[in-house]
Amino acid sequence: MPPALKALAAQLGGWAIAWLLARSGLLPAGLWALVAAQAAGAALAAAALRSARWWLPIHLAFTPLAVLAHGLGLHPAWYLGVFLLLLAIYWTSFRTQVPLYLSNRHTAAEVARLLPADRPASLLDIGSGTGSLLRPLARLRPDCRFTGIEAAPAPHWVARLLGLRLGNLTLERGDFFAAPWSTYDVVYAFLSPVPMAMVWKKACAEMRPDSLLLSNSFPVPGAEPAFVVEVADRRRTRLYAYHPAGPVRKGSK
Repeated sequence: MPPALKALAAQLGGWAIAWLLARSGLLPAGLWALVAAQAAGAALAAAALRSARWWLPIHLAFTPLAVLAHGLGLHPAWYLGVFLLLLAIYWTSFRTQVPLYLSNRHTAAEVARLLPADRPASLLDIGSGTGSLLRPLARLRPDCRFTGIEAAPAPHWVARLLGLRLGNLTLERGDFFAAPWSTYDVVYAFLSPVPMAMVWKKACAEMRPDSLLLSNSFPVPGAEPAFVVEVADRRRTRLYAYHPAGPVRKGSK
C-alpha cells in the first residue's frame, strides 16, 4: 500500500477505535479523551500496517494539533499558506519516502577527504536539498566540479541563492534517477532506506569503474560496502562507500 494510503487508513482506523471506545462507555466524557483515543488508535493502526517508524509520532500528534489549531480561530488562508509552504519543501516526499535531510560540515569535510587529492574530480549529490554538503565542498576543493539535483522547489531555490558565488557548483531541479551518473567520480546520497535498492541498481548500470557511491546513514541492502567512514559529529554519522562497477585493477587501461 502506498504510504499516503497507509496514513489515511491509519487515521480512519484511529477514529474507528475512538468511536468504539466511546460507544462502549470505556472513555471518560470530554473532547480530549476522544482525541487521545483517536491519536493512540491511529499510531497503533500505523504500526499494524507496518508504516515507517517516523509516521508514528505524526499520527500521535496530528489530531491533537488539528483540534488546537481549530481553537485558535485562524483565518483559512493561514492553513492554505502552511500547506503550500510544506508542499514546496517536501514536494513528493509522501510518495518517495525521502524526507529533507541536511548534511553537516563534519560530513562535508570527510567527503572532501575522500576525493582524489592529485587531480580534479566531479561529484553528484542526488537529493541535494539546500546545498548544505555542496557549498562547503565547493570551497574546500575549488578545482573540483560539484553538481546537485533536487526535486523540491523550496530547498532548490535556497541552494541556488546561497551558492550564487561558487563557480564550480551547478544546481539543477528534477529527478536524479532520470539524470546520467556516468560522468561523475563520486555520487553522494542522503536519502532514506526506501530508494537505496534503486540507487544501487542505477549506480551499477551507469557508474564508471573506480567511481565511488557514498551513502550517508543508509546502507545499500544486500551489498557489502568497500569501507565505512565514521564521522565525528553528534549524530555519529556513517558514510557507506561502494564501488558499484568495481575498483580499477592494476595494469588495466
